[in-house]
Amino acid sequence: MTFNATIVAAVAQTTTQQLYANIDFTKLSWLEQMWAAWYIRIDNPIIATGLMSFLLHEFVYFGRSIPWIIIDAVPYFRRWKLQPNKVPTAQEQWECTKMVLFSHFTIELPAIWLFHPMAENFGMSTWQVPFPSWTTMLPQIAIFFVFEDMFHYFAHQALHTGALYKHIHKIHHKYSAPFGLAAEYAHPAEVFILGTGTIAGPILYCWYTRNLHIFTVYIWITLRLFQAIDAHSGYDFPWSLQHIIPFWSGAEHHDFHHMAFTNNFSTSFRWCDRIFGTDDKYREYRARIDAQKAAMKNKSKSEREEAERNLIAEIEAEGLRAEAIAEGSMPAPKTVKVQ
Repeated sequence: MTFNATIVAAVAQTTTQQLYANIDFTKLSWLEQMWAAWYIRIDNPIIATGLMSFLLHEFVYFGRSIPWIIIDAVPYFRRWKLQPNKVPTAQEQWECTKMVLFSHFTIELPAIWLFHPMAENFGMSTWQVPFPSWTTMLPQIAIFFVFEDMFHYFAHQALHTGALYKHIHKIHHKYSAPFGLAAEYAHPAEVFILGTGTIAGPILYCWYTRNLHIFTVYIWITLRLFQAIDAHSGYDFPWSLQHIIPFWSGAEHHDFHHMAFTNNFSTSFRWCDRIFGTDDKYREYRARIDAQKAAMKNKSKSEREEAERNLIAEIEAEGLRAEAIAEGSMPAPKTVKVQ
């Protein structure tokens, strides 16, 4: 048994009040006091951490999805919807919710419950207070964002090939116009594959530095869930983050991926797609949108909307062909060599 594993086993056999015996609670922040109170109340650090981790995920996921459900129900917001003629129905929202809950309890719950004992074995802090400083946590979170984005880019591309797409990733592409709840609407295998990028970063970082608190991981998970849900929201507001941070992907970037099937495989950032040339069709589409708006600025609203619908339909048709090629139901077009 390793030294860290011995510590974990010892903690499991120690009452939580003993763990905090030398802590001066008057010097802790309100949140740190609540953190310690949770562990004392549960009186088992392993159960307390596992339960808190899963509840955090559920509250954040559905809590962030609810505003988008409300927005979808209010016609006023259609002016900012990327595919305004495709608003999810209540039935679609409910079917999506059932699939998401199934994945949460069959895949994510075991993974969440097993994550912290493994990471703790690598040196991660859980019950300990006080929390790390923001100057410690912010660089760690930035590293997790970059790692996850690169991992997701290559894993996502792999899921668009052959049997991986046909039997796994195709479920996530059920909605060509995604909505917030659909962020984790996926085959359980995909939830596991792509979720690896989210938890592998903290685990590897902890293994290498032996300096990570699960509170930092909670902030990271919260931000990651916000990013995923917002990217699937289907709305591009003037105040959306991609208009403030140019390399942020956002809904406008990911919505094209669902509509056109190809391009834009990253999650948080745009640079992998730009570096590896997997945003060419997306950039061509944006250029066509801008040109169309300029050409039709003196046209009526109904004419502009009709032109937009026609362009979206054209892109969708191309996406259906690309999807059929990926799953092998249509042969890839042959390239003709010029002599």
